[in-house]
Amino acid sequence: MTDSVGIAVMGASGRMGQMLIETITASDKAHLCAVTERPGHDWVGRDLGQAMGGAASGVRVFDDPLEAIVNAQAVIDFTSPEATVAHAQLTAQARTVHVIGTTGFTEEHIAALDAAARHAVIVRAGNMSLGVNLLTRLAQEVAHALDADFDVEIVEAHHRHKVDAPSGTALMLGEAVARGRGVTLSEVTDSGRDGITGARRRGDIGFAAIRGGDVVGEHDVIFAADGERIVLRHIATDRGIFARGALKAALWGQGRDPGHYSMMSVLGLG
Repeated sequence: MTDSVGIAVMGASGRMGQMLIETITASDKAHLCAVTERPGHDWVGRDLGQAMGGAASGVRVFDDPLEAIVNAQAVIDFTSPEATVAHAQLTAQARTVHVIGTTGFTEEHIAALDAAARHAVIVRAGNMSLGVNLLTRLAQEVAHALDADFDVEIVEAHHRHKVDAPSGTALMLGEAVARGRGVTLSEVTDSGRDGITGARRRGDIGFAAIRGGDVVGEHDVIFAADGERIVLRHIATDRGIFARGALKAALWGQGRDPGHYSMMSVLGLG
């Protein structure tokens, strides 16, 4: 296992945590070396395999992220913004590759991640899938080709348990459209419409969020003008696409110079 990359997963018991564990365990290029859970969780201190209802795996569940990070070559993190920023301070000290799929960051959070990325490789994306990242590039190119006569609406759907809206992927798509048009997203965002809102402002980028059931993730970027619409769509049916993308990012980051990268870099798209 000398050529295998040791990966720590933060937040082992969640949906993505368990999918990441399954994906890493099945890989011939990486191995799971540690996982974490929040203090007080039933899994803390136990063998991961036994905590998950199976045979012993030899991987311990920590509640101290430093104990998980110290012997890892990469960390994969789909937790919360506050926890991820705290983890980034540790991965920066350890010079460990930090793959971040967490969403819902504020500008202050991003600034803290930028500071950590001066010392370690951070790969962060609102969505880790190849298809979504291709969609992002397409959205930017279409936005560049069309003027503001085409209204842009980004519509996303997720399962009932998702806590942030718009989704990180929707915001990533909005940023791509804004780049294509040469504008700042925060200055043209139109979201949360309710009641008598008045006519749509020319050039705005609208967002709408749907929550329900067990929807893994659906995203539409709609360019609508008089007489025609262009719709770019991605539908995810399996969370495995996110885990596989995150693993690809963790492997790609080995030996790279410190920096704050995106999945576009991992996929060779920019």
